[in-house]
Amino acid sequence: MTTRVVTAHIPEEMAEKVDGYAKSMERSRGWIVKQALANWIGREEHKLRLSLEALDAAEKGDIVEDEDVAAWAASLDTDNPLPPPAPRKR
Repeated sequence: MTTRVVTAHIPEEMAEKVDGYAKSMERSRGWIVKQALANWIGREEHKLRLSLEALDAAEKGDIVEDEDVAAWAASLDTDNPLPPPAPRKR
């Protein structure tokens, strides 16, 4: 795998925390930063995938109505919470 150097200016306090974690984990600063960046990229890709799936479902008319969500949310603090609402075709 080829690599390349990416430089970023980060607050001193954050850099000190990275150094502390690197030392306690017996890893390099680069390893810590690489792990953090990989996790962030994974979350962003997951959010994008979920957004695209939601847009696709909406285009197909598979949506959850506002009143269904409100009723479900209101039921969560009761002794008999409703199941999560299911999409209804429009």
